[in-house]
Amino acid sequence: MGLKSKLEVLTEVDLLRVQEATLKILQETGVIFHSEEALDIFKKHGARVENKTVFISREMVDQALKAAPKTFRMRARNDKYSVTVGEGFLVQPNVGPVYIQDIDRGRREATLEDYANIQKLCQASDVVDLVGTIPVDPSDVDRNDKFLMMMYEALKNSDKPVIGFCAHTHQVREQLDMIELAMGKPGCLMENHYTAVLVNSLSPLAYAPDTLETMIEYARRNQVIMLAPCIMAGVSGPISLLGTAVLQNTETIAGLVLVQLINPGAPLVYATASTSGYMKEATYAAGTPEAMLINTASLQMGLDFYHLPTRTMSGITHSKTVDCQAGYESMQSLMMGMMSGAHMSVQSLGVLDAIMTTSYEKFVIDEELVSRVRRISQGIDTSDEALAVDIIQEVGHTGNYLSHMSTFEKFRTLWTPSVSDWGNYTDWKNAGSEDVTVRANRKFKKILQSAPETLLDPETDKDLLGYISKAKSSR
Repeated sequence: MGLKSKLEVLTEVDLLRVQEATLKILQETGVIFHSEEALDIFKKHGARVENKTVFISREMVDQALKAAPKTFRMRARNDKYSVTVGEGFLVQPNVGPVYIQDIDRGRREATLEDYANIQKLCQASDVVDLVGTIPVDPSDVDRNDKFLMMMYEALKNSDKPVIGFCAHTHQVREQLDMIELAMGKPGCLMENHYTAVLVNSLSPLAYAPDTLETMIEYARRNQVIMLAPCIMAGVSGPISLLGTAVLQNTETIAGLVLVQLINPGAPLVYATASTSGYMKEATYAAGTPEAMLINTASLQMGLDFYHLPTRTMSGITHSKTVDCQAGYESMQSLMMGMMSGAHMSVQSLGVLDAIMTTSYEKFVIDEELVSRVRRISQGIDTSDEALAVDIIQEVGHTGNYLSHMSTFEKFRTLWTPSVSDWGNYTDWKNAGSEDVTVRANRKFKKILQSAPETLLDPETDKDLLGYISKAKSSR
């Protein structure tokens, strides 16, 4: 069972053309790496380096692609939540919103409490597979200590696989140390993949210092790196969708080569996060058809040409509130992401306002949208039993299927909504004519009220708080 085909925008010949274009740019134009350590790694392995520009050969690309794993396991503190990356359709929290929003208090700067609340919602969700990252950026925490406190809240409120944060070397090391403390196994990161991190290239054709510091630390400690260029067609990339896909692919492959030079076999994800620019204002545009067409082309490269685990940005919208626009733009990119064959999805849990805001209510609504696309991805049962010829003949011309035993045996397998209203109009009106946003508001509050105080045992919690205190005092 499962969909028999996936969404494609490039032919096999086109994929080869993109590959050759990528190799030409890497060899002739190169990529700038703003890190002496990264430049030294390239030099050590024979790459041509001029100032900060690295020229990457076809042979280096081929060797890196051979070393990169096609699938890998991400371990959770609670092993029942461990996942295989490169199979299925995994969902992670948003990355980047500054504001939090609900119908009670409106849009406001997010706090650490909001950050913790999102982790609790992720833990309770049966469609969210990973936690952590930056679903909201807390405004009430000192920037020097922010990543310590966010990692603590992620570990405290969930035992699913955790995603860390792109930062400078000492901050990255602190995150990784905290994960080892939470696992209770010193050195365990070298043995298994417990955490991941999203990194964006500095388009066009460059990588920033903190991005490279993050990549180097994660690769050396054998943890997962999600390479995701975030290009705007017509602004930081070519106006042509294929041209931006080529640039996205080039920057991704450059990062992949560096990771594999550091630690051959290190786990990574070929991620996509590009869109078209909003050319009326030369700004970021979310919810555009072009965004997912660009990313579908790149996903084909990651999936079909390189055979790597892939992740895409889906569920995005430019709407400022939970309205019709938010629904159709989110579902558009979510459906295209799933049908393009991506293994992971981001920006699909409550995103509003071009990833500036996370909405509590939309988080709950988007859980249902994810559940819908997962059900669609399963396709239909095509077994002999599913043909139901014997049942059709047994019921015949005058019977009914509602009371047939086959219906009783299988009716619970049909998909049902978690927050949408499928009742009749009279009952809906008599119950107060509630909009879906009102029901979602009630649901997220109920989840938070019933969330456990902590998922850490007292000794581990003490160790983590002690580590945080020591890290702060050493600033």
